[in-house]
Amino acid sequence: MLRKLLFLLPGLPFVGALRAAELPPPFPPDPQQMLERTCFQTGGAWSEAGNLRSDVAIVYGIDPGLPQRIQTWRDRGYRIHVMTGVSWGNYQDYLYGRFDGVNHEDEAQTDRNGNKISHGGDVYYMSPGTNFGKFLCVGVQRALDAGAEAIHLEEPEFWVRGGYSEGFKREWRAHFGEDWHPPHSSVDAQWRSSKLKYFLYRRALQQVFDYVQDYNQRTGRKVRCYVPTHSLLNYAHWRIVSPESSLTRLNGCDGYIAQVWTGTSRTPNLFRGQLRERTFETAFLEYGAMQNLVRATGRTVWYLNDPIEDNPNYDWDDYQRNWESTLVASLLQPEVWQYEVAPWPERVFTGRYPSSAKPEDRQPIPQPYATELQIVMNALNDMKQKRVEWDCGTTGIGVIISDSLMFQRGDPRPGDPHLSEFYGLALPLLKRGIPVAPVQLENLTVPRYLADFRVLLLSYHGMKPLAPEVHVSLADWVKRGGRLLVCDDDSDPYHAVREWWNTGGLSYATPRKHLFEQLSFGGDSAGQAAATRVNWKHGKGEVVWWKESPVQLARDAQGDERLIQLVKHAALSAKLKWRETNYLLLRRGPYLIAAGLDESVAGAPKQLHGRFVNLFDPELRVQNNIELTPGARYFLRDLDTARSRTPQLLASACKALPKQQDAKSVSYTVEGVGKTSAIVLLSATKPPRSITLAGKPVADFQHSVSDGLLWLRFGNETHPRELAIQF
Repeated sequence: MLRKLLFLLPGLPFVGALRAAELPPPFPPDPQQMLERTCFQTGGAWSEAGNLRSDVAIVYGIDPGLPQRIQTWRDRGYRIHVMTGVSWGNYQDYLYGRFDGVNHEDEAQTDRNGNKISHGGDVYYMSPGTNFGKFLCVGVQRALDAGAEAIHLEEPEFWVRGGYSEGFKREWRAHFGEDWHPPHSSVDAQWRSSKLKYFLYRRALQQVFDYVQDYNQRTGRKVRCYVPTHSLLNYAHWRIVSPESSLTRLNGCDGYIAQVWTGTSRTPNLFRGQLRERTFETAFLEYGAMQNLVRATGRTVWYLNDPIEDNPNYDWDDYQRNWESTLVASLLQPEVWQYEVAPWPERVFTGRYPSSAKPEDRQPIPQPYATELQIVMNALNDMKQKRVEWDCGTTGIGVIISDSLMFQRGDPRPGDPHLSEFYGLALPLLKRGIPVAPVQLENLTVPRYLADFRVLLLSYHGMKPLAPEVHVSLADWVKRGGRLLVCDDDSDPYHAVREWWNTGGLSYATPRKHLFEQLSFGGDSAGQAAATRVNWKHGKGEVVWWKESPVQLARDAQGDERLIQLVKHAALSAKLKWRETNYLLLRRGPYLIAAGLDESVAGAPKQLHGRFVNLFDPELRVQNNIELTPGARYFLRDLDTARSRTPQLLASACKALPKQQDAKSVSYTVEGVGKTSAIVLLSATKPPRSITLAGKPVADFQHSVSDGLLWLRFGNETHPRELAIQF
């Protein structure tokens, strides 16, 4: 996330920062705060614009000023985590030898023309040597001493265009025991270069994880370690290598933050031969890929939402529309209930961006959007719901992905620039309302990882299995009744790289051949070789080999239809009820999350009837009829689940912590982002006799007898106040 550098450069003031002695009083303890339902990250001290009242403030940077910044947030009642960049930062002490007496400038990532890859100035992306992790531990110790409850090691990223520095060449010789080869010189060199990049950041992270684990053993504390990272899909699309799924197998890694937002998800992809932005669909698949990193592993994943994005030149309408799309996409993953509600809230609530009416005129955040954001941010604290019900297309279908998607993205034979190796298989399903899941190949050996899947799609065009064990697990899944559709024409040049399937006594021309051997494939007879599709049984399951490239499917205006016919056959064979819809609808307790799909199946839009408030509506108006037209996004509170004789808080554009309630009165402690407008919605069968905020009457309210609802409106302030209602 490029613009985070603004908050880290030395000499820049922290926006709105106050000295500890000037801070408002802390917010009262929230008994649910220990769940760490929501968080945000900030590079500054406490400020009015950053006061989101989430459970956790993630304070960015491990510089000497970190303890003072932490204290301002702790004094305001936040749990404290610390985040720092792994691949880049203000790490000049390491670069120039002030850390260990060794100059490490040759560890800056370097392209084939000898240019260092920079995040700005001499803040370089690093090719981490053996001492880099030790250097990070010094700053991490500063966070531990300041009482951080968790450490976030952000974005371990190695650009595919890198791999030419002297430091990288040195690591190549040590790792492979051979002379360095320019990554662009052959597909084998490109593959090995990517594997080394993958290893180097895993090694650096393990050094920090080990350091924190040792600290925990010595002190009796339980400081956790997370890795905020883009999705595998985005990294492959943007041509970046990162350790991704391998981190769940490292001792001391507690999980991830899924850094999915408009900036990643608006990256165009191909469907039916048309290249365009598909922010909602891409975000849905990105969030799904991140959830499937931790499925059945015991690790945790948080979902990032960003109300704007790193590019400051879009207008407010664009930010809002795309934020709603990514937010809905994240909520359509019901296994996840923890969220990073904003990176850099200061840039959201104090930044100035173009208006749609006058692009040259930069404006502060529109007040309705500021209110909408806070309504949603507070609702995200309530997403751990037991009741989960889908209304959508067929469920239980996945597309297998591997970390090696990142390994085939560079010269001399780069993969499809639009990542159609994946999207060619996934988009035809999702566009038909099928909540397809990206399934992590490396995790197939995890017990019960595939328990929820009946049909899987696989192609080794664009990726390869990193170990043979996954084939054993996949074959066992098929044997127990799974249906596997292999979409691959064996044309990928990376089949010839030096890897486990053609070394160490094995001589398979492709990893597919090894997999098919586990699946009781009868062999490539002349008849089978000529056929475009081959089917066979394996135990209780079935395999279909369709000799087609997913890239060609994405480029073909009818490619999705051809794929769907095969997937439908596999689903019916697996005794799944086949269904296609032009929408996705998910109930999570009293909430309904809905998206109308374009480029979808024909039919009238889905109609919802009842009593709802759309949490994207800053006025929280009652709606009785919702139509899921193409492109529609809704985050609804179902009012018919909220009928109660006692008042109930339904939504609020501020933190509203219950303080006292009896038959005739209710009170809350409220607080929000400074200089924004708050709205509070309560169920209330009786009209109020009085409403006071900090002891003063609230004049702006509305009560509906027929709906049994009470709306209150007031200005947010950044200190706790009592909101009291008498009935």
